[in-house]
Amino acid sequence: MAKVPPDDLLQTVLRSAPRERLGTTRSRMEDVARLAGVSTATVSRALRQPDRVSPAVRARVDEAVERLSYRRNLMAGALASARSMTIGVIIPSMINSFFSATVEAMEEGLEGSGYQLLIGNSRHSMEIEERLVASVMAWSPAAIVLTGRRHSRETIRMALDADIPIVEMWELSDHPIDTIVGFSQRAAGRIVVRHFAERGARKLGFIGAMLDRDYRAVDRYAGFVEAAAEAGFAPPVEYRFEKRASAIGGSEALRALMAQHPDVDAVFCTNDILALGGLFEAQRQGWSVPGRLRICGFGDLEFAAASEPALTTVRPPRGAIGTKVAEVLLSRLGGKPAGQTIFDLGFELVARGST
Repeated sequence: MAKVPPDDLLQTVLRSAPRERLGTTRSRMEDVARLAGVSTATVSRALRQPDRVSPAVRARVDEAVERLSYRRNLMAGALASARSMTIGVIIPSMINSFFSATVEAMEEGLEGSGYQLLIGNSRHSMEIEERLVASVMAWSPAAIVLTGRRHSRETIRMALDADIPIVEMWELSDHPIDTIVGFSQRAAGRIVVRHFAERGARKLGFIGAMLDRDYRAVDRYAGFVEAAAEAGFAPPVEYRFEKRASAIGGSEALRALMAQHPDVDAVFCTNDILALGGLFEAQRQGWSVPGRLRICGFGDLEFAAASEPALTTVRPPRGAIGTKVAEVLLSRLGGKPAGQTIFDLGFELVARGST
């Protein structure tokens, strides 16, 4: 009897199998392997690491999976290998576009690898982060990504005991848990002072939100105050509130700040949303920007370049962080040694019309 090429064999089986009977019960990996004409090991490899099998084999497996409505049993795979294909990612905010851009870049960097992200929102709370890490650990993750360098003692203990790649992001530290990818928040605050000085500012102000929880914003403020003293400025006056940043909050904050300190001529806001509200308030009050008042934000959100005047801001490497994290994880999970553990991606001050 003549041998039938594997591709032709699959098509023959698919055509002859009653379509309504395929996938009517829970399919197993063995069923996919039989239908695709390959071993179960090849099916597992095609699903977990598709780049390690040929396009022809991957196509046969994919078609068999679709016909059988096969769904991988992630927990079974985790029990067999002691590690799932899950990567836990804990971020401090689900609505902040800083972190959503980082996660999106991370997903793009991991595309085709078989790894899936399990995302948790700590809401800027180390206690919530600790609970989320404990939950993720129950899934035997392949790796965990944490935001920032400050964590509870129990979170650090769990991370160290897990014996998996741990990547911290969005900050820098000389002593990361494992690997850290980010930039200096303090330096970001310092560069704003330098820019204000170059633009002839004399009296500095600062507007911040959630400084009781967002210690990255606190670090930017600390760098701003340090650099102001070094440059010969009087201590910056400040207005802070503990609500989530909003344009309305930025407007109210600038109005209150200027009422108390009318000699302020340059204001740094901890993010662009507050700065946008400040721009609106300046227009309502008839304060010329940048003639009477210079305003700088942080984040370089999409509206910053479109506002009037266009907003000067500090641009963090949002997407680059996610791309580098994915690169580090794939290298480590591929069995390569840790090598470099601190990645400083820097930032950029984008000077526009508001200063």
